[in-house]
Amino acid sequence: MVTSDDGSDNVFNISEDLVQSPVHKAAGTSSLDFDGLLSTPLKLHEDLSGGCGGQLWPAGMVLSKYMLRNHRDNLQDRSMLAVALGCEVTRPLLITDQKPMLDLMKRNVTLNNLHGTVEAAILDWGDAISSRIPQHPDVILAADCVYFEPAFPLLHQTLQDLIGDNTTCYFCFKKRRRADLHFMKAVRKTFDVREVEDDPDRDVYARENIFL
Repeated sequence: MVTSDDGSDNVFNISEDLVQSPVHKAAGTSSLDFDGLLSTPLKLHEDLSGGCGGQLWPAGMVLSKYMLRNHRDNLQDRSMLAVALGCEVTRPLLITDQKPMLDLMKRNVTLNNLHGTVEAAILDWGDAISSRIPQHPDVILAADCVYFEPAFPLLHQTLQDLIGDNTTCYFCFKKRRRADLHFMKAVRKTFDVREVEDDPDRDVYARENIFL
């Protein structure tokens, strides 16, 4: 579960003057059961050597817990694309990120014995959609993709390319600056956007400026 962010190979070349990173922790593997929502914990290897996308961010945790609580049993037979997030399903799930995160995604797939269930692929916002990416998947999961203002038009274009008439996109982000809400205002002109209201944790993460 990783998000595209900065790194030496990042096409956006994001400076920490724009996106302040937390204290960098050493690479390592942990287990997550999402407050008991997973009977078999998910193994997660985090490594920031390729950029800040190499760790789990709060919006990813919020979205994961919501999907496990509210949609655990109704996604098994739907085509799914994760723009920076993964979960366990019976149909193949495609998790995507930029090239610097590809090896880390593959490592986490292997750690959890999910070969054949989860596949990792490169998705660069604004580029033509690869034939590996399903056209207009049923469900798109996107966590913490709003972080760098110059990339907003590219993200918006990619969402337009991916989202079809029957696609539901679960989109979770942390508001860090005013421009983030400007992005959401622009997106509302393109899509039917509704804030999730059936999450018992909503009041908790709303205090941290996280929106789902």
